[in-house]
Amino acid sequence: MTDGRVLKGVEFARTGDDGSRPLLLDLYFPASHENATDRPAIVHFHGGGWRVGGRSSLGPVCDGFGLTPFEVLTGAGFVVASADYRLSGEAHFPAQMDDARAAVRWLRNHADEYGVDPGRIYAWGDSAGGHLASLVGLAGAGQQGGSSVSAVAAWYPPTDLNRMGAQALPNAVARSSDPGSREELLVGAVLADNPDLASAASPISYVSAGAPPFLLIHGTADRFVPAAQSQSLASELDNAGAAVELLLIEDADHMWSLPDGSSSAAEAALAATVSFFRQQAGLP
Repeated sequence: MTDGRVLKGVEFARTGDDGSRPLLLDLYFPASHENATDRPAIVHFHGGGWRVGGRSSLGPVCDGFGLTPFEVLTGAGFVVASADYRLSGEAHFPAQMDDARAAVRWLRNHADEYGVDPGRIYAWGDSAGGHLASLVGLAGAGQQGGSSVSAVAAWYPPTDLNRMGAQALPNAVARSSDPGSREELLVGAVLADNPDLASAASPISYVSAGAPPFLLIHGTADRFVPAAQSQSLASELDNAGAAVELLLIEDADHMWSLPDGSSSAAEAALAATVSFFRQQAGLP
């Protein structure tokens, strides 16, 4: 970052059979962070199909656009925590959700130390990270404190593993119903043979009237996670009486790839995300 402050590799939890596996996050602060109190904060979870990827990345294509989303958010007045979680090669679901919740809980427990308002902590993620952000928001909906969040923004998230394969576009690059798919690796089982496992790992299963406000953004040409996944979750949230906004970006593939190679879809998604969180935080 050119301004503000970044703390890299902050340990927020330990896991593993012997408790020796550290989980790390990066903290991004607004430029005027010294002695600041009660700032809103966003916990970000990266994508990568739960198999690859690392904190503070939005995937190779999106990173290549050079949009610096964490700088944009800190410039808008937010503290940003971008957290790692165990990948599917190390542990199956619900380990990833447990780690995501641990990151939120750590930030709330250290709110005073980092000038964060514990009542204005939000979750954001892209792809697999959007799935985790959605689970954090929904699985603990109605609970106060701990790992609860006050709003969620999710970019092209898997939301319903039982229906995801059937919703895939004809030109899909990957389908959840493929043998050894990312989704099957996540739960450690064949989805079609284990609908209960697939349901437990699906954010749509946890929708209730107590859900926090949601922003779902998806490209209509997504060949990895069909846009119907965001549409289905938006419909369920709306039917439950929860606040939800759905933004579909025409012709955009996963990671906001467009046929012309431009960054306009990514720019639109980022602008909508910043606007949403500013509104939720009551920022001018």
